[in-house]
Amino acid sequence: MLQIDRALALSALVVAGLAIAGCRNASDAAGVGAKETTEQATFVLENLSQGLENPWGMAFLPDGGMVITERPGRVRLFRDGQLLPDPLPGLPPVYAEDQGGLLDVVLHPDYARNGWLYFSYSGLDEAGQGASTHVARARLGERSLRDVEVIFRSNAVSGSGIHFGSRLVFDRAGLLFISHGERGDGAKAQALDRHHGKILRLNDDGSVPADNPFRDRANAAPEIYAYGVRNPQGMTLHPETGELWENEHGPMGGDEINIIRAGVNYGWPVISWGIDYSGEPIGDGAREHAGMAQPLYYWDPSIAPSGMVFYTGTAFPEWQGDLLVTALKFDLIARLEMDGDRVVAEERLLEGEIGRIRDIEIGPDGYVYLLTDEPDGGLYRLTPA
Repeated sequence: MLQIDRALALSALVVAGLAIAGCRNASDAAGVGAKETTEQATFVLENLSQGLENPWGMAFLPDGGMVITERPGRVRLFRDGQLLPDPLPGLPPVYAEDQGGLLDVVLHPDYARNGWLYFSYSGLDEAGQGASTHVARARLGERSLRDVEVIFRSNAVSGSGIHFGSRLVFDRAGLLFISHGERGDGAKAQALDRHHGKILRLNDDGSVPADNPFRDRANAAPEIYAYGVRNPQGMTLHPETGELWENEHGPMGGDEINIIRAGVNYGWPVISWGIDYSGEPIGDGAREHAGMAQPLYYWDPSIAPSGMVFYTGTAFPEWQGDLLVTALKFDLIARLEMDGDRVVAEERLLEGEIGRIRDIEIGPDGYVYLLTDEPDGGLYRLTPA
């Protein structure tokens, strides 16, 4: 398990300014179409499309197209360089209020054979009294989604409109991970009978894997894989180890990156590297506690991390193995240089240039694709200059 001195050292690196921040050449004009020279690579920012309303997630299709989700509840297709005008109907009703709505989308690992797409979204309970995070799967029809199945409904039903999560990631065994926020009720992140503040793991049909760590524990929700997280926004698999990495929003300060392991307690709200928005400590102000994992890395002040992916393409060989994290605050990409599971440097790209960056993916072409979470959001691409 990572030790607290590592987290302290990494935070000090950031706060002291030793990590790289915003290395664009002063002679290069910022913005779309401009060449931007960074510490290790030079790229051009392209705007592929505007007109997306608060886009949240994207997934590449084998035919070269892309599925994009819009938080108000629309599924869009981007094909042949164009955003198609008509959304695809067919999803179950989406509760699109506050931070809720249609969230992530991911392809089944065997999509070429079975055609399944998976969506996370916030939906109302049967009584219509509160919302929670749901997951559905569907197939692409000619003009709509078909074969729609809701495979998971969280028990974290609440009238709160915050901290739904939710990213979706399939691991190498074909199991589906779901990140789930604590819905503003921190104490329930420690409660094993509740889905609040958890990383969940399911089979592809929504059933519970036989080796989930709490499956056979009395009074525990069997879908739980790990717990004690706050508001997880990004998840990705490490390209070499296959381990699941997660980022989450802290309160004021204390945004975290964690390696998610079975049965581990990540501490929220008992421990935190942030403080409450009131300026008061979280709980008793503890930053470590026996039996609770320390973050691999954290930010103070917060950057509000969102999407996250390891760079594995060939277009930017200098970034091979780097962890790219997008941020809603400061409107940036944090490029983290890695030495194994240790962050050794941070460089900030595109800071303040295109708005709140919600998602990041590496395309089949090795280019970096971005979505901006704005009422007139855009799909962007970074290509080598």
